[in-house]
Amino acid sequence: MTVIAQARLGIYDPHDCTDASDELTVLHAVYDTLIRRVGQDFVPHLAERWTVSMDARTWTFHLRDGVRFHDGSACDADAVAASLARMAREDKGYTLGAPAVWRQYLGGAELAAPDPQTLVVTLAAPMADLLDVLEQGFIVAPSAFARLDAGDHGTQIGSGPYRLVEIAPDRITATRVEGHFAGEPANRTITWRLVPDPTERLALLQRGAVQVANGLDFEASRTLGAQRHEYLSPVAIIYLLNAAKGPLADGRVRRALSLAIDRDALVETVMAGAARPLRGFVSPAHFGAGQGDGARMDRDAARRLLAEAGHGAGLTLEVDCPTRLPDEAERLTAALADQLRAVGISLTVHVHPEREDYAHMVRRKQIRDLCVFDSSPMSTYRVLYEKIDSRVAGAWWQGYANPEVEALIDQGRVTTDRAARAGIWRRAYALLQDDPAWLTLYNPLRVIGLAGAHPGFAMPADGVIDVARLPALDGGAE
Repeated sequence: MTVIAQARLGIYDPHDCTDASDELTVLHAVYDTLIRRVGQDFVPHLAERWTVSMDARTWTFHLRDGVRFHDGSACDADAVAASLARMAREDKGYTLGAPAVWRQYLGGAELAAPDPQTLVVTLAAPMADLLDVLEQGFIVAPSAFARLDAGDHGTQIGSGPYRLVEIAPDRITATRVEGHFAGEPANRTITWRLVPDPTERLALLQRGAVQVANGLDFEASRTLGAQRHEYLSPVAIIYLLNAAKGPLADGRVRRALSLAIDRDALVETVMAGAARPLRGFVSPAHFGAGQGDGARMDRDAARRLLAEAGHGAGLTLEVDCPTRLPDEAERLTAALADQLRAVGISLTVHVHPEREDYAHMVRRKQIRDLCVFDSSPMSTYRVLYEKIDSRVAGAWWQGYANPEVEALIDQGRVTTDRAARAGIWRRAYALLQDDPAWLTLYNPLRVIGLAGAHPGFAMPADGVIDVARLPALDGGAE
């Protein structure tokens, strides 16, 4: 048995939207998707191949023959269509503070299965980056729908490389599916174990009680030596800026904020080195990420911009700050306040202990001047569409508008050539450095520990443990 110790544990409706890596690792083990993300690209999975029309609206997927769900029923085009239709329901796709995430992309789509191995998806609006959504389009056996709809999350029937055998509050166990089309995983049985304390996770790994320990303390984990594997989280730690009203409606003030910050110093003082400065609106791991220098510190330029905007004598900003997600939010805000004093900006901080209430406040556009947040979708298009496009005014949009960026969004959504689309997103990246929608700070560095020596191991770009592709780790467990 291979035991994975992680900070959080749970399995919920697979058609809700989550960015929680500790949940996604279970879902990706139990369920297959049409395609699979590898780095910044996608490879075939349930779909052996696919085509997309020139207008980026009609996608045709050719499915593998003979795939079966864990209950023995056929995983064919009708079943895949049923899962995508369920994803698109108004009551599905919920994530913290934001309802019906998937409906934005799959709502109104026509789903046709001309034969058991062919699925045709005709979208209501073009989306050249549809695979970003389908990467989390978990294909569920239709026989499980009624029980899932009734809130029975113990019913999880997929066609994935692992079949669930136990769901308990402190552990979830799954066994390998023999003969899975993507190849049999190296480890026969996986148990995800709830261990909230990172010190305990490290100790369990060191004495061989678990084979994988995720989310380890950055410094304490150095005792693992070659068992320690460091990786960049694509989650962006940011401050959303109120561009609808107040001082930050002025692009000069938003840019001054970005220029005033020493991101390297924040990484050292707040994260003790366990992060990398974030220079743009998406991480370096994102498709179409750019390289610009617009987010580098220049406090003289920041003072000039503030003076031009009428704040040469100083400026006070009101900040909303949660107590978790990110967990360092209060420390970060205190360090930010120290840095901004150098350009005449002071912060008045309002702390919010209830994180879900905080998310709803942000979604309702009720933030003060700025608020601590994170940005987690691995899709560059989704970030632009849901958070930056003023015409959509999505859940996390806070009043920002830039017609040049929006023109690039329109161009990118219909550009099916992947290299050309990456170039479009890089241009948007550059524009958002000159006229930032947010104050971007850093991407955290995370640590995972594995039993034994595995020099070739690397975490996936999205920071989710892919248990089907772990090296052989089978061992005893407490």
